[in-house]
Amino acid sequence: MEKVLIKNGLVLSMASCSPDILKKDVLVEGDRISKIGQNLPPEGVEKVIDAGGRVVMPGLINCHSHAAMALFRGYSDDLRLMDWLSKKIWPAEARIRGEEIYWGTMLASAEMIRSGTTTFADMYAFMEDVAAAVQCSGMRASLCQGLAFRDERGWSKRIKYTYRLFQNWHGQADGRITAMVGPHAPYTVPPDKMRLVIDLAAELKAAVHIHLAETSEEVDQIGEMYGKSPTGYLAGLGLFDSCPVLLAHGVHLTVEDISILRGIKGGISHNPVSNMKLGCGVAPVVDLRRAGIAVGLGTDGAGSASTLDMFQQIKTAAWLQKNHLGDPAAITAYEVLRMATVEGSRALGLEGETGALEEGKKADIIIIDIEKPHLYPHNDISSLLAYSATGADVETTIIDGRIVMENRVLLTMDEKEVMKKARQCAGKILCV
Repeated sequence: MEKVLIKNGLVLSMASCSPDILKKDVLVEGDRISKIGQNLPPEGVEKVIDAGGRVVMPGLINCHSHAAMALFRGYSDDLRLMDWLSKKIWPAEARIRGEEIYWGTMLASAEMIRSGTTTFADMYAFMEDVAAAVQCSGMRASLCQGLAFRDERGWSKRIKYTYRLFQNWHGQADGRITAMVGPHAPYTVPPDKMRLVIDLAAELKAAVHIHLAETSEEVDQIGEMYGKSPTGYLAGLGLFDSCPVLLAHGVHLTVEDISILRGIKGGISHNPVSNMKLGCGVAPVVDLRRAGIAVGLGTDGAGSASTLDMFQQIKTAAWLQKNHLGDPAAITAYEVLRMATVEGSRALGLEGETGALEEGKKADIIIIDIEKPHLYPHNDISSLLAYSATGADVETTIIDGRIVMENRVLLTMDEKEVMKKARQCAGKILCV
């Protein structure tokens, strides 16, 4: 792997609790950042990137996705979640196979790399095919096989797939791929199976990635079945005491629920675009963060959110809280940028490796062109990135020290071939 020197950039490290934007150079050796400083010499460097007029910052972390659902973009909009699932998504998913999963994930990876995402957490099916796409694309990912109970035979197969994912892929692709255990949701995994999941996570020394309190219907259903909130139900089973967790959505959380979650290992993925589009409600992000709970940002699948551009999530997350609470100071631009980087790394259990530009950490870096009319003048760089920038402003993406996009050109895949294959796969499973 070549030694890369990024020169003359405005470095936003995200390592501190307040913006620390300084003109510096960043030296990448192998898969890590070896030096950050001014006027670093280019001796022995194979590649020099002039980042003048650019912001250099950590790659964005997408804490919750169903990447291959990029094939479903625009297929089933304007429906309530349960109707969306039962009438459109689940019937289409019954026709999906590994090939479709692979190309759907490649399509999603192209979009994510282009818009500055370097790491994503994914829950879906045929996860070994997802892993193969991650390996090819050069992305970093935390993967889990979705576990939902419909019958014993199907459950046993999914548990088998989970073991295979860990055995064959955990730690692979030079360590870029990690695995989690993925019970789908409280309403699709009954108590006896959820206890098995908790035991499995303990056996594998793994985190658990699960949907939680996404809709009011879920809260009502769990309340009728178990007399508890979804959070209380999982707490009663011992989930939060047993292993790290990645909780997707967390929209309908009470004060008591937040008290239960205080001190968890892992965190919550806030998915504002998907939540708004599906009419799910507004997550209590400010209260969660005040409780010391890590809150990262996620896109959910493009089948519901329509976009995997994390810059859309950043601005939406901020504006949603400001509007919902009637307080423009409810969350700041820099705080929501931290949600997309540092807090995302905490939620995924990667805080020692990613999320900030610091010497010794993984070289997951994006370079953003701010010499554009919609990003001018440069009064406050954090505000520009949070409220004005889009994924299209990302010029270069580096993951694990490898340049995967330079000057808006993808280097790890044939973009046109990926789109062609994705179109063919969508035609097969959606019957369009």
